[in-house]
Amino acid sequence: MEGSNHHCMIPLVLVLILTCNVIVASSSARATQRFHFNVEWKQVTRLCRAKSLLTVNGEYPGPTIAVHEGDDVEVKVTNRIAKNTTIHWHGVRQYRTAWADGPAYITQCPIKGGHTYTYNFSVVDQRGTLLWHAHFSWQRASVHGAFIIYPRLPYPFSPKIQAEIPIIFGEWWNEDVDALEAEMMHGGGGPNSSDAYTINGLPGPLYPCSAKDTFVRAVEPGKTYMLRIINAALNDELFFAVANHMLKVVEIDAVYTKPFSTRAIMIAPGQTTNVLLRTNRAPDPSGMFPMAATPYLTSVFPFDNSTTLGFLKYAGSKSSNKSTKPSFVVPNLPKMTDTPFATKFVAKLKSLATPQYPCRVPKVIDRRVITTISLNLQDCPPNRTCKGYAGKQFFASMNNQSFVRPLMSILEGHYKNFTASQMLTSTFPERPPKAFNFTGVDPLAENMNTEFGSKLLVVPFGTNLEIVLQDTSFLNPENHPIHVHGHNFFIVGRGFGNYDANVDPAGYNLVDPPERNTVAVPTGGWAAIRLKADNPGAWFIHCHLEEHTSWGLAMAFIVPNGPGASQWLLPPPDDLPSC
Repeated sequence: MEGSNHHCMIPLVLVLILTCNVIVASSSARATQRFHFNVEWKQVTRLCRAKSLLTVNGEYPGPTIAVHEGDDVEVKVTNRIAKNTTIHWHGVRQYRTAWADGPAYITQCPIKGGHTYTYNFSVVDQRGTLLWHAHFSWQRASVHGAFIIYPRLPYPFSPKIQAEIPIIFGEWWNEDVDALEAEMMHGGGGPNSSDAYTINGLPGPLYPCSAKDTFVRAVEPGKTYMLRIINAALNDELFFAVANHMLKVVEIDAVYTKPFSTRAIMIAPGQTTNVLLRTNRAPDPSGMFPMAATPYLTSVFPFDNSTTLGFLKYAGSKSSNKSTKPSFVVPNLPKMTDTPFATKFVAKLKSLATPQYPCRVPKVIDRRVITTISLNLQDCPPNRTCKGYAGKQFFASMNNQSFVRPLMSILEGHYKNFTASQMLTSTFPERPPKAFNFTGVDPLAENMNTEFGSKLLVVPFGTNLEIVLQDTSFLNPENHPIHVHGHNFFIVGRGFGNYDANVDPAGYNLVDPPERNTVAVPTGGWAAIRLKADNPGAWFIHCHLEEHTSWGLAMAFIVPNGPGASQWLLPPPDDLPSC
């Protein structure tokens, strides 16, 4: 059954009235909560242009699913379009239910047009804000929404929350995103930047024809609100701030943190951040305070350098004169190139690490994998003109391996023991093929053609695994958000320059490192993450900048079954799509 909407809060807008699109389960004891997603086209107008937009249930962003910690979840997805699709429940651990994870050709074949697939999974030992999105081609540009897990116990922070406000960042393209990706891959160049950023699907007044398409939320003075902030943007990390208000960070990626106050946040695609906002400021003459999201720029490639605005509207404002225009200035918003702010903000993130919410970081590791994260130039095929640098084409790689999705499901091949497959018998390299100054070289001097394939890393069940993600200056050093499926991990170390295995581990935080599912690897630097590989299945690791995943900045790893039956991957569902 679909849940009721009694937790829904309807956001107010300047002209456009948004309907409530929250699907919320009851707060009773553990139960199976059932939902139905229809993937379908809908005519949507933004920036003076109407286009057919891919949606779930005709909503953009899609419906917010809200359940409770410990619930079982069934989401029946019906594909009503002629193209393939899948849905990924980003950050849900999917313990023993890898069949429900969603990335196409990794854990399932896509759902074909006219077909249905039901995702079955549980939300165990997780609470907070996550997201769901399409995981086929660039469909997540519009097919995304919030996934909220309400806790069974009271929040471990104060003060009491008056209400909560979901804030979902996205990107809008006037053109079709599938055509954009196809042209990028065929021509070998980079994609066009988006035409606008959005807050809850609305661009805001700084874009053409968008004064009416502005997110506005009514608030009361002297109250505390929880902002559930989600970055569903396709290709950009973002800064976010509310004019003349401080934000108190209390959770990241559905994990409680040690609270701290900040004037702004940096949030990468795939990441979520819950903050508390206290409305203790006297309203300006318009009674409205702007909130803004703008890109964190670390690349020389074309970027959308615009800003999306929404507003907090103070109830009871003395001025209701329509001639009084609200300010568009957010003085506490960082500059788009403010890497020092981004670095300091990330350094403040720590696990709560209390007896009730322990930090289970592996203190000792069994295996360390060091992988470069590179943008690359590939020789242009004969009789073809490429639009990348110097007549070549752009690709991306990890340890010089540019990932190619197979024409089968890796998980299904693993489960059925297709050992004859070259893909399932090849091994992803655990070190870069060549050692040199990865972040200090001439961007083109050491740039090499990549090796294409689907090599896999096999990690025995229970392994304490460390992965060092090393950025490079090939073409351009850049902040890369790397997402790991099927496991949370701990960010035990970060730094700039080249990782040194003989020096850097001494500076690791093994007491209260932040626990996440997506890490923003510093531009021109490295990040070390640790996890326990205790979830059987096949799992994707990839850059959450969609253009980089399309270019091959990804890998997959397999965790075999554990020793006991409770540590085995469950059998595939009867309705699992076929390739």
